[in-house]
Amino acid sequence: MATPTTLQLADGDPAMLAAIERARKLLNRRALAGAAAGAVPIPGLDWLVDAALLSKLLPAINEEFGLSPEQLDRLPPRKREQVQKAISVVGSMLIGKFITRDLVIRMAAAAGKRLTAKQAAKFVPLAGQVISAAISYSAIRYLGELHIRDCVQVCKTAKLRLPAPTAGD
Repeated sequence: MATPTTLQLADGDPAMLAAIERARKLLNRRALAGAAAGAVPIPGLDWLVDAALLSKLLPAINEEFGLSPEQLDRLPPRKREQVQKAISVVGSMLIGKFITRDLVIRMAAAAGKRLTAKQAAKFVPLAGQVISAAISYSAIRYLGELHIRDCVQVCKTAKLRLPAPTAGD
């Protein structure tokens, strides 16, 4: 049986669908910035930019789903316990935690082959820059989509009520 998509997991819940849309908008912006950095022919620069982008992106996604450390601290103890159990079931090490560079590096290891290919592509003139940019974009998108999916699963499992969108949305 195929794994359900993030939208299927949302099961038509309007608040969940809106949170997914906001998170994907953040993800698209960061992935495009990663692609731009990936096109710069300086080996190693794109790794630094990708890590910086992810270390800002993942907490922002957590916040869209009410899963930032601050938001979780404001929950009643019983609800917080439900959310922690749901996080354990999903197996995410990036929900409800302060995102550190070490956590981002461990997460990036999941996309390690792509990132290694991206570094190798830097040494091929012009086409290598395009390939590197494409790999950077797809790696950030892939990791971000996985994180959004994990957030949806945690919210659904814990029956967590999503926060209202911020005034800027």
